[in-house]
Amino acid sequence: MKTINKIFVLLVLVLASVSYASAKPKVMILATGGTIAGSAATATQAGYTAGVATVDQLISAVPQIKDLADIKGMQISNIGSQEMNDQVWLKLAKEINRLFASNECDAIVITHGTDTMEETSFFLNLVVKSDKPVVLVGAMRPSTALSADGPMNLYKAVVTATTPEAKGKGVMVLMNDYILGAADVTKMNSTNVDAFACPNYGPLGQVIGDKAYFTRAPLTRHTTNSEFSVDGLTKFPTVDIVIGYANASALPTKALVDAKVDGIVHAGVGNGNIYPTVMTELDRAVKNGIQVIRASRIPVGMVPMNGEVSDTDHGFTASGFHNAPKSRVLLMMALTKTKDLNEIRRIFAEY
Repeated sequence: MKTINKIFVLLVLVLASVSYASAKPKVMILATGGTIAGSAATATQAGYTAGVATVDQLISAVPQIKDLADIKGMQISNIGSQEMNDQVWLKLAKEINRLFASNECDAIVITHGTDTMEETSFFLNLVVKSDKPVVLVGAMRPSTALSADGPMNLYKAVVTATTPEAKGKGVMVLMNDYILGAADVTKMNSTNVDAFACPNYGPLGQVIGDKAYFTRAPLTRHTTNSEFSVDGLTKFPTVDIVIGYANASALPTKALVDAKVDGIVHAGVGNGNIYPTVMTELDRAVKNGIQVIRASRIPVGMVPMNGEVSDTDHGFTASGFHNAPKSRVLLMMALTKTKDLNEIRRIFAEY
């Protein structure tokens, strides 16, 4: 009898082990809208309406993802990402942190429009409090188009999210086979399916077929190593962007200073250079307690402290490798914690 009991216990343990080993990872797909959920009247027309298909329809269109993971879906919003706003960001970030804290999923995939995906991914990179994978995915062609890129992008986003090496890499974007880190990902083309790149650092890896290959990891602070949080936040500080150009008008900058915004990002020419009359208004901004970030309108390259402009003398902070939209997001989050110039500069150096 003892031998039979031992065999029974051993069999139970073996079966439990097999069951555990074969259990699929749990992936939650959070849908926000965008072209990936878009629809057009014909399969070839350029114009379309974003944010038409629901999360359940997106999942049903790619049944192969259910071979990769236990898939569930949730509709956060259904908008074109040109309409992305603070309230959707807060809802999205808080839901991600809740899902991970309650252990409801092992990874999260977010369907998102491409217009502002680089900003949403970077924002989440600063406030998600887990090292579990978060992957944003979109499409350049609507779901009704010939050769729609959304279904394959979604499949490869789930491949990325369920790859063990994806853990701890921060928030990622999967577009056109490339795994792109949130700190550098940038939309580089307005219509082409190969629209996204990491122009300064290069991609984190690629998905070939049904396997993700990682070749590097981000070194700047993110997710579990970030000091930022959305807990208790209901709105963000007001930070706006002005762009530099030849014979630039100072009127937009003057209007922002007069409106007493919390921060201004100047997307300057070249290495973050500023037209003289605009510089006068930015100096006035600093005197009025407004934080100024000196960035560039150029998509590739660094804006270092005290380059062609003396940031020390003017009281500015250089953006480093962050473009103007990402600089806005980082300053916005920095201002939830501090208005101290040296702290702002530290934050831009570390993130």
